[in-house]
Amino acid sequence: MSTLLSVQAAYALYTMVYAWRKPDLDDLGRAPDQLAAPALSFTAILPARHEEAVIARTLDRVVHSNYPAQLLQVIVVCSADDNGTIDQTARRIADLKANGITSVRLVVFDDGPISKPHALNYALQYANSDVVAVFDAEDEIHPDIVNIVNTVMVNEGVKVVQAGVQLMNFWSSWYSAFNVLEYFFWFKSRLHHQARLGFLPLGGNTVFFSRELLDRIGGWDESNLTEDAEISLRISSIGERIRVIYDDRYVTKEETPPTFRQFITQRTRWSQGFMQTLRKGVWKQLPTRRQRALALYTLAFPHAQAWLALYLPLALCMVFVVDAPMPVAMLSVVPILFLVAHFLVGVVGLYEFADAHQMKVTPWTVVKMAVTWLPYQLVLSYAALRAFRRQVARRGEWEKTEHVGAHRTGSDTAVAGPAKEAEDVP
Repeated sequence: MSTLLSVQAAYALYTMVYAWRKPDLDDLGRAPDQLAAPALSFTAILPARHEEAVIARTLDRVVHSNYPAQLLQVIVVCSADDNGTIDQTARRIADLKANGITSVRLVVFDDGPISKPHALNYALQYANSDVVAVFDAEDEIHPDIVNIVNTVMVNEGVKVVQAGVQLMNFWSSWYSAFNVLEYFFWFKSRLHHQARLGFLPLGGNTVFFSRELLDRIGGWDESNLTEDAEISLRISSIGERIRVIYDDRYVTKEETPPTFRQFITQRTRWSQGFMQTLRKGVWKQLPTRRQRALALYTLAFPHAQAWLALYLPLALCMVFVVDAPMPVAMLSVVPILFLVAHFLVGVVGLYEFADAHQMKVTPWTVVKMAVTWLPYQLVLSYAALRAFRRQVARRGEWEKTEHVGAHRTGSDTAVAGPAKEAEDVP
């Protein structure tokens, strides 16, 4: 088991630093400096449920993108029972119309399931553009992101673009820094590695699809809790290239889950969605053996995490009751060394992330990370185990993650966060 864990840890460490080992990826991942003239029309879909606290500002950000208004349609989609979000959205749309902006539409569905993929499919029938973009209701998008994607799609002829998403509020809770780093290494490094191998799970937002491609593959799977990962497989299985852009200047800013319970339910949903996608078996249709192996590894990883939640207590007991031979005892320490390496790379990554976004990381932040590093891994294992139990029980209801706008540029929370860190306030 130590050998298997060491191999997995080594591969994970390799993908974390992949982008830094490949200098050409810096140019590939960066947004183009010269923007092409607007040529494609875009429909931005914002699925929203109980997002009355954040939807108005997100809508403003999207509507006021630096892209010609006649080429940008915005659709907010809600379920009929979400009166709060519907009211907030309707009021904001009325204000926008009063100011001459008429390209925004609210659509409401009254059937099931109440889930993000169903909302996306429902809104898709009202989309009338060349490209369909998906944003989450709390997203703080960059005003030029549509221009950047237009340039990439026009110049390179790609039909799918995954742009960077970055959690921002690393100061909010004991788990926030780890959550921020996962996004940082995932979008900046690992997705490039997986794109070169021919399969990557798309993110749930700031992703852009050719409308023609969406129609061809039949939209999103409404039974899947990670519809983004599932649609990635179908896209890759027909040989379409997915272009990844991560540029610190243009990332979509998001927040970490506001409570520990919300964090658990979010990770449970992600893990269970991967389990559903693995069981569905679309990964077997990928063209090459290497792609199939990568997809199997990626989708099966939550199963390994769930098993680890059961294995760790046994391993701790063995420390005290098993008198192992010296070589075996030494080998059993190797995963711990990789865990330390992961932590050190994570600390360096946090400083690089903070520098890119003009934030400050204090020694207190690193101390907190050191103390909570192992507990965080155990929490991830628990969430995967919880996902496995839900999967066995055939429970597939959508557990919603709340949003409070902690990542908002200029908000009281966002301003206070780094300031508190700078003062070493626990």
